[in-house]
Amino acid sequence: MAEVIRMPLLSDTMTEGKIIAWNKNIGDNVKADDVLADVETDKATMEVNGYVDGTLLYIGVPAGEAAKVNQIIAIIGKAGEDYKHLLDTPKAEEKVAAVETPKTETPKPQTVSLPTGAKEIRMPLLSDTMTEGKIVAWHKKVGDVVKADDALADVETDKATMEVVGYEDGILLYIGVEAGNAAKINEIIAIVGKAGTDVSAYVAAEKSGANTATSNVVVPEVAAQQITSEPQSNSTHSSPIITDQRIKASPLAKKLAADKGIDLMQVNGSGDGGRITKKDIDSFVPSTAPVAAKTPTAVANPVGGFAESYTDTPVTQMRKVIARRLGESKFSAPHFYLTMEINMDNAITSRVSMNEVSPVKISFNDMIIKASAMALRKHPDVNSSWLGDVIRHNHHIHIGSAVAMPEGLIVPVIRFADTKTLSQIAADANELYAKAKDKKIQPNEFSGNTFTISNLGMMGIEEFTAIINPPDSAILAVGAISEKVVKKGDGFGVTNVMKLTLSCDHRSVDGAVGAAFLQTLKKYLENPVTMLV
Repeated sequence: MAEVIRMPLLSDTMTEGKIIAWNKNIGDNVKADDVLADVETDKATMEVNGYVDGTLLYIGVPAGEAAKVNQIIAIIGKAGEDYKHLLDTPKAEEKVAAVETPKTETPKPQTVSLPTGAKEIRMPLLSDTMTEGKIVAWHKKVGDVVKADDALADVETDKATMEVVGYEDGILLYIGVEAGNAAKINEIIAIVGKAGTDVSAYVAAEKSGANTATSNVVVPEVAAQQITSEPQSNSTHSSPIITDQRIKASPLAKKLAADKGIDLMQVNGSGDGGRITKKDIDSFVPSTAPVAAKTPTAVANPVGGFAESYTDTPVTQMRKVIARRLGESKFSAPHFYLTMEINMDNAITSRVSMNEVSPVKISFNDMIIKASAMALRKHPDVNSSWLGDVIRHNHHIHIGSAVAMPEGLIVPVIRFADTKTLSQIAADANELYAKAKDKKIQPNEFSGNTFTISNLGMMGIEEFTAIINPPDSAILAVGAISEKVVKKGDGFGVTNVMKLTLSCDHRSVDGAVGAAFLQTLKKYLENPVTMLV
């Protein structure tokens, strides 16, 4: 009997997997331990086995496309066996429900097929924490001719603003989400097909829930670069090109200019042919005071020459996810806090010596990352994740280092930090921070953390508490290095101190465990040479 092979759940946060390559073709004989395909998840690229012997009868997802978890990706059986009935067979639990549930006379909604040649474009999953994407701007309108490599729209996620490419040739027949609105993951945002194709019946059936199958679906991938990485010419800034009374500028540059109240006529473009890019808007210095970015709302009848006013700022996708994830963390994980003072005199002296020979400038934050990673190796309970029924003790150490941006907070991850030298950590951190600030950071570079560090010391904050960054069990809040008068011998002297506060999830980390971790961390930071042995 033929067996259905479904997309497995290969990581705790996985919602879909992309088939990188099929190692077998239809008609090939396969063994139970054969690797059928290589699948890219949100964490890594992994091998998928069929675990049955037979002939590969069917491949449901071509290489290069994604499949949802539990979606049928292949069928294995006897050569020549009829398998098509399996594609419509419900799962076992659905069969049971069908038997137990009395039949009613309620008519089923009529399923409508997508016209031949038409292709759906759905909202892709552009980051591991994304639940929806906001359409910032459409590059095409209904009736326009589109090519496979055309960027259809700019989509704002919780991490960055990216270009979405449909990878289909044809006419843009339908736009499902207007600019300024958000679409859920896998929601139809457009349909591309032959000129004159009527898709209204299909759209109506899709909205009513009648269509449950997703045939002819195209889930677009993110473009190779986010829209903020505009091509730069070798020439210096030039005046913006104006065609048909319109200034040549990227959609993101236009949006940023509108938000900031900048007149594009005053901006010199650095892109190809004088095209205005995000970089030009960010670096623009007006000759006169700029117009207010948003018009505040004021109440009538001012009293004494004053008027109450306010400004409503739309919440970005990044801020929405920060609010959701940290809200869940704060109100579901029982936090407790441990604070310890560190003498940084030796660390200051050691850093000067190390930077004389290091190929990359080592910061105090790099030293804290290294010391934390080594301390986690000795206290694995802190390097854990609460998963409800189990506590996952991670054998690898990936340190997330929070970076503040205008849109919110993002956490680039230094992977295998305990195995790297201080100069390697410094190089990795500098590269990731630059990508984050330029919005070029990729999902695999800001996910997978097992422990997080939040450092506000450079902003003069002496001490604070941080909310745990899920799925971690702890986060380290780092304060500023400040001078303190202490007793030395028969007199007094000045020493440099830094306060660290560890926020712990009491479900997986006990007080004594967190305290022991801080004691080890203190020893490393107060005697940095121990990190080099």
